[in-house]
Amino acid sequence: SDQTVRGVINLPNGIGKDVKVAVFARGDSADKAKSAGADIVGAEELVEEVASGKINFDRCISTPEMMPLVGKLGKVLGPRGMMPNPRTGTVTNDVDEAVKSAKSGAVEFRAEKGGVIHAGIGKASFSEKAISENIIEFIGAVRKEKPSGAKGTYIKKVSLSSTMGPGVSVDTGAI
Repeated sequence: SDQTVRGVINLPNGIGKDVKVAVFARGDSADKAKSAGADIVGAEELVEEVASGKINFDRCISTPEMMPLVGKLGKVLGPRGMMPNPRTGTVTNDVDEAVKSAKSGAVEFRAEKGGVIHAGIGKASFSEKAISENIIEFIGAVRKEKPSGAKGTYIKKVSLSSTMGPGVSVDTGAI
């Protein structure tokens, strides 16, 4: 548990995907989220909608006062990796900034049990320079999240692949 690696990074060239963002908020925070470009904004009615299994968004942001309600959605959002978390910046009072960050290509990452980290870093249509900038930025973010107790070689292997394509090894010394 002390070796968990997780975080969020804004890639310099985005990920090339339009992200749908849902915000659990009331009042002034809800207005800020709508003006920042959130696709879905709501409170109790949005909680009921998600609890019934209707999830039509990619990222989920919440204000701290909404977390007691959103916490009940743990069984629905948790397995999908969408549960808001203060460590990844998805539980915040600054919802307009969080929405802008999510819309601009923020990538959330966390290590699996085996220590593997999966993340989308772009599209095949990106230029070579854009993809390499995103890779370097992403690996830098993973290195920054290195637990203090981790010993030995931290990043052992880096592979790139398209969605259903074969993996191509990247020389970690070059990065």
